[in-house]
Amino acid sequence: MSKKILILAGDGIGPEIVAEAIKVLEAVRAPFGLDLTLDEALVGGAAYDASGHPLPEETLAAARAADAVLLGAVGGPKWEPLPIAVRPEKGLLGLRAGLGLFANLRPAILCPQLADASSLKPELVAGLDILIVRELTGGIYFGEPRGVTRLESGERRGVNTLVYTESEIRRICRVAFDVARQRNKRVCSVDKANVLECTELWREVATEVGRDYPDVALSHMYVDNAAMQLVRAPKQFDVMVTTNMFGDILSDAAAMLTGSIGMLPSASLNAEGQGMYEPIHGSAPDIAGKGIANPLATILSVAMMLRYSLHEAAAAQAIEDAVSRVLDQGLRTGDIMSPGMRQVGTVEMGDAVVAALASAG
Repeated sequence: MSKKILILAGDGIGPEIVAEAIKVLEAVRAPFGLDLTLDEALVGGAAYDASGHPLPEETLAAARAADAVLLGAVGGPKWEPLPIAVRPEKGLLGLRAGLGLFANLRPAILCPQLADASSLKPELVAGLDILIVRELTGGIYFGEPRGVTRLESGERRGVNTLVYTESEIRRICRVAFDVARQRNKRVCSVDKANVLECTELWREVATEVGRDYPDVALSHMYVDNAAMQLVRAPKQFDVMVTTNMFGDILSDAAAMLTGSIGMLPSASLNAEGQGMYEPIHGSAPDIAGKGIANPLATILSVAMMLRYSLHEAAAAQAIEDAVSRVLDQGLRTGDIMSPGMRQVGTVEMGDAVVAALASAG
């Protein structure tokens, strides 16, 4: 039975990097006997320009009907003057909520070829392999009440609400413990329980869930300390599980440990295993159209899609191995460039991964 994949290129560098990811996906289709149907739709600023809304109903319907969604990026300064309700980012948040994508998996893995590109000393990051499990459909990004109001005094007041229910915490913690069982069996739950009652509940529920996983070691850490520890001794972590906002911040910090945010994919999953896959970097409007963006995070997002939603682990591994061979060849986009390497553009990097797949037979 054919698997349906919805392609949402989005804004900025999104169309450029997604084009290379599709080339790689097409390259594994025949060798691994993949029966795939690819459709395209608009999201973000591109959707707003065409329809007046960052997430048209037809896009959300197509996403719900797909087995997986591949997303490039959304946003850019062109749309920043818009009311917040119709900014491109609302399209992304709408997809997450509309598909129930509550579990965001963000790996921070240092490719050995890029040890020199990390902002930390090689001995601190060599062998780094962290998985950050971020709750994605709750917390302060979705909580009510929210907005900017004006007090009787005339002063403006901004409000965002941090809200989590016990069931929301429990389900994301179970995802973290389940994946930890496939790794090094360690979970660090990150909160701010010393000052935020909502995350005091988070800690309590995480502890309760941990009792169901006696083979997995559970630790707790305040988010400010976790940020410090990611820079001081990142290899102490295996799986980190945390709230929507904390996960957003910590995963971007962890990205730089690996040499470039342009190297890191992500998966956002719902309870049925349907997922949306995207690089964790943004739309990078400053380099859009220049042909210099790094497509590897998007290509690796395709590998995650094949593994988690399409259950094609062999094809996923082939893509990851091909990326590693390309790095072995010394090819680098500007964000991961180092002395002695050969700098290439977006298309050339995508072509190199396709060639590496073909040479592997």
